Amino acid sequence: MLVLEYKVKAKKLQYLAIEEAIKTTQFIRNKCLRYWIDAPREAKIDRFALNKYSTELRNEFKFVANLNSMAVQSSAERAWLAISRFYENCKKKVAGKKAENAVLGSPQVERFSKTGYPKFQHNNRSVEYKTSGWVLNPIKRRITITDKKGIGELKLLGKWDIQTYPVKSIKRVRLVRRADGYYCQFCIDVEASDIQPLTGNEIGLDVGIESFYTDSNGHQEANPKFFRKVEKSVKHAQRRIYKKKKGSSGRKRARAIFASKHLRISRQRNEHAKRMARNVCKSNDLVAYENLQVRNLLRNHCLAKSIADASWYLFRQWIEYFAGKFGKLAVAVAPHYTSQKCSNCGAIVKKSLSTRTHVCSCGCNLHRDENAAINILNLASEARTGHVQSNAVGLVTSTLLGESLLEQVTR
Repeated sequence: MLVLEYKVKAKKLQYLAIEEAIKTTQFIRNKCLRYWIDAPREAKIDRFALNKYSTELRNEFKFVANLNSMAVQSSAERAWLAISRFYENCKKKVAGKKAENAVLGSPQVERFSKTGYPKFQHNNRSVEYKTSGWVLNPIKRRITITDKKGIGELKLLGKWDIQTYPVKSIKRVRLVRRADGYYCQFCIDVEASDIQPLTGNEIGLDVGIESFYTDSNGHQEANPKFFRKVEKSVKHAQRRIYKKKKGSSGRKRARAIFASKHLRISRQRNEHAKRMARNVCKSNDLVAYENLQVRNLLRNHCLAKSIADASWYLFRQWIEYFAGKFGKLAVAVAPHYTSQKCSNCGAIVKKSLSTRTHVCSCGCNLHRDENAAINILNLASEARTGHVQSNAVGLVTSTLLGESLLEQVTR
């Protein structure tokens, strides 16, 4: 699946119409969620029941009927996506806090004891159309939304040439609101493939805070620390919000400035991770990395801000994407003892996090992260002869060393 994004240029009334469609999407999603919560357990609400209920909403509310029927169905599917994710957490027995709206003694009280219970949305930012409700101009970069919301023809600003793809391959059209305007996304059903020649190189990566990553060759990529560089400015912009009166135009402008600063940081992180991952995958045939549970690492309140700023998981996602696109091998290995184990003799050398140099009795003297990167590469090399699955087709799940795919997914 390929996603092409354009910035939308339109008139003020068209922007208001897009905003109305986004609010309608949020309304349908929340109504479907309420329908699922209020339904008795015997009803067994599923995706098809929510789609049927969305049709009833079209008959009941005029503003819902003005939205394209497939867009209404897509809004109901958003509710089911949250519900199904909650069911999966229950099956995996993921522990979490009880939901705030849990009722003691309720027959559904078991549902509330697991993490990920669906919540009502109050800040939806997009509306999604499927294969109807829009018409693409065959020559110009323009799209016309044909439902009764009054959006009309929108001008698309961007360098991508959407006309090169057949219209039947466009499976989704999404209008998204961001801090700097509205965007139009096209989800195209094509395989992104650009097979690169083999280089014969293999590399292990150890991500960190001191440096963005350290590879098994000893190279350390500097950590850009995008948020840390502008943290003072972001805090100043946030304080200005609370100095404005609620509901005033000044507060709205202050919120827009604050959101634009965070949007810039987010884009910088994404572009940096994309560039690094592309270079690594293009110059190596095998890329090994740790299967870190970043969500658990963020519980460390002393390092949470620095870990989030490093965007390790985003870097991993881009590595897996480019490995599938370039026809390379990406292997995730378990992170246990990669920093403590000596890459030369295999002995365990205990060290604290503040100890940055690995010194072993065998004479091995390396930087802590370089030693870990070598161990990661060694584990991946061993795994190639086992049953570890590479990310050759761009999947987001890699099988860990010593575990089957079923054990990894269900643990």
